[in-house]
Amino acid sequence: MQTFRVYQSLWAMECRRPDGHEWSLEQKLAMIRDAGFDGAGVRFADFQYARTVTDFLRENGMTWQAQCYPRTVDELKPIIEHVQALGADHINLQADVRPYTLAECIPYVEGWSRLAADAGIALHIETHRDRMTTDLLFTLQLLDRFPALRLTADLSHYVVGREFAWPISAENHALIKRILDQSWGFHGRVASREQIQLQLGFAQHRPWVELFMQWWREGFEGWRRRAPDDEVLTFLCELGPPEYAMTGADGYELSDRWNEAQALMRMARGLWNTTELDIEAGLDKEQAPGNI
Repeated sequence: MQTFRVYQSLWAMECRRPDGHEWSLEQKLAMIRDAGFDGAGVRFADFQYARTVTDFLRENGMTWQAQCYPRTVDELKPIIEHVQALGADHINLQADVRPYTLAECIPYVEGWSRLAADAGIALHIETHRDRMTTDLLFTLQLLDRFPALRLTADLSHYVVGREFAWPISAENHALIKRILDQSWGFHGRVASREQIQLQLGFAQHRPWVELFMQWWREGFEGWRRRAPDDEVLTFLCELGPPEYAMTGADGYELSDRWNEAQALMRMARGLWNTTELDIEAGLDKEQAPGNI
């Protein structure tokens, strides 16, 4: 049976408040567990850190994705070794390179893909600004060259990166659909054409929240149609700290980001449950409302 897991980003647990308040790692992990997340997104470059986090998650029946940011093909090798030692449902790779041409991308993608395949570890390439996948159209050309490439879709970067006008055009919907059709994981954040991270509960942001809910739902449904029965789909709640999070003149955030992360978890699970019911009923709806 296909499985859906909602994770919380440990990076998103950073406060970065003017008063210097931060939760300890132990507090962060306990909060993620007690809030009902299935696991966490964990940076795997530091083996001792990754072991501490994954030991806690494993002891509490939770799982995780391994996050990394290689600048060369060889920089993925220690990450793979860490995953072999500690486990992970997949490696989420942000390609920390900025090739000018598609041809320059080929050695990276082929090298990373070969290393992961040889190790028997699932590899997802994340869509992200200031990375190989920074531009939507360039990424689509990358998919033309590598039609089997598995993406992690963080759609917020393309909405703000290309300044999608409202209402979203049919052309832009079609471009996003191509990303969704090759997405095997999702990172959760809502953007507008001018802001990378909107407050989920503000009334003026509701149209953008509904747009992302529509896209995520479409992505979930497409994944369910193409993925084997034993596959796992992950949705990482990744509401980042300032300067991702908007702040007022006093430097404090305009909303409670931790509460929003838990709301986003509920939203994602609600979408998954709805798509499950619709698929069982043979339906294929375009949009579903979400409540936070």
